[in-house]
Amino acid sequence: MKPTRAQLEDVLASLRDPGLRYADIRWTATHEQHVRVRNGEVETLSSTIDRAIGVRVLVGDGWGFAANSDTSEESLRRTARRAVEVAAASNIASTHRVVLSEVEPHVATWASAYEIDPWSIPLEKKIEHLLASTDPMRGDDRIHQVSGDISCYRQEKIFASTVGSYIEQTTTEMGGGVEAVAIDGGEFQRRTYPNPFGGDFQAAGWEFIERLNLPKKALDIRDEALALLTAPKTPAGRTDLIVGSAQLALQVHESCGHPTELDRAMGLEISLAGGSFLQPSMLGNFRYGSEHVNIVGDATIPGSIGSFGFDDDGVPAQRFHLIEKGMFVGYLTGRDTAPAIGRKSNGTVRAETAARIPIIRMTNINLEPGATPLADIIADTKRGIFVETNKSWSIDDLRLNFQFGCEVAYEIENGRLGRMLKNPLYTGNTPEFWRSCDAVADRSSWQVWGLPNCGKGDPMQTMRVAHGAPAARFRSVEMG
Repeated sequence: MKPTRAQLEDVLASLRDPGLRYADIRWTATHEQHVRVRNGEVETLSSTIDRAIGVRVLVGDGWGFAANSDTSEESLRRTARRAVEVAAASNIASTHRVVLSEVEPHVATWASAYEIDPWSIPLEKKIEHLLASTDPMRGDDRIHQVSGDISCYRQEKIFASTVGSYIEQTTTEMGGGVEAVAIDGGEFQRRTYPNPFGGDFQAAGWEFIERLNLPKKALDIRDEALALLTAPKTPAGRTDLIVGSAQLALQVHESCGHPTELDRAMGLEISLAGGSFLQPSMLGNFRYGSEHVNIVGDATIPGSIGSFGFDDDGVPAQRFHLIEKGMFVGYLTGRDTAPAIGRKSNGTVRAETAARIPIIRMTNINLEPGATPLADIIADTKRGIFVETNKSWSIDDLRLNFQFGCEVAYEIENGRLGRMLKNPLYTGNTPEFWRSCDAVADRSSWQVWGLPNCGKGDPMQTMRVAHGAPAARFRSVEMG
């Protein structure tokens, strides 16, 4: 049952504790559908609806949170009372002052745009589309597996707070992609389109799946997987490296997005994947990358799964620099962390559903495009390697030392792309790597890539984020 505005505001008004400083209520209804085919058969078919309410309360300097899957009015009141009890108990044990940055009250409605409602497309058509995309890839004995995925997602959210905000938001998303796995003897190769992890994802409707044109692209993916079986290995040693848009988006995620989460840097959220080498004392005076490197957080990009109208603190979506001309200038912050660095929240606090407490999460973390066409960057590279599409990654718990493997590489000789190479792997240190960037391609190669499975928190929350990136060149990178 979807609660009314009057019900939520009545619950907030009923909260009683002499130390009550703040409270909010969130309600979410999350709809998900996933279809996967493998080797001509339906392998996965799932459809879920999750409804939840969550109440967060600050009493003195103690936070309290309670959630429930029962969204009735009585459950709302019972959950709210429980949150106050937890907050009051937390306040007794609190050892530091909680300071919240100011926020204006907002009464608003926001929704992402789409042309064709994903749930208006019959399930049979989604299955037929994937089979039509993947079946033509079969037939060669070396093709061990072909698969395809289509995912639909919609979340309805209501937020009400004692600040006076009442916000309704709805996000609708689509995702899809195909994969071919080739095996010959002891050689194993995989190619995906448009990306691994189930494909690419956008805040859109069925029209996004149509734009992907999976049936046409699938044959190219199959041929590339087969070609990789006999391609020469990527040579080891230091070389100039051009990283394609899709792979660079994941590089931004792991080595730029996570280390700029202020709760990680403050040691407040380190249980899943560690802290951050970017400490508050470095803010404004640490050279993170070259002058070509500009990284922004931007939750306002239309059509991206990292966009929204307001975060789960009721703060409006914003665009701001994290790295500006190579200098570290900003963190992702919330109302209760931004004051620690003398700033106001930039609106990056979110929860997977109302059943989870909001924490700092990435939005759209983007490497801004440069001014040089990718073709000109390649032409300016005497000798090097071009890599694209992630296959594996590893990064330490401070987000400092990393290793990435890619699906495919191409040799660059005298400014021209040459033969295909297999099993490319590059490694580095985050600031050293980004300082070696001497060319960032223009907007013609820039694309926003959706990543629906970013994990953080304990209990873990899976968040839907995105990253815009062009191709870029890095000098003297170590290849494995």
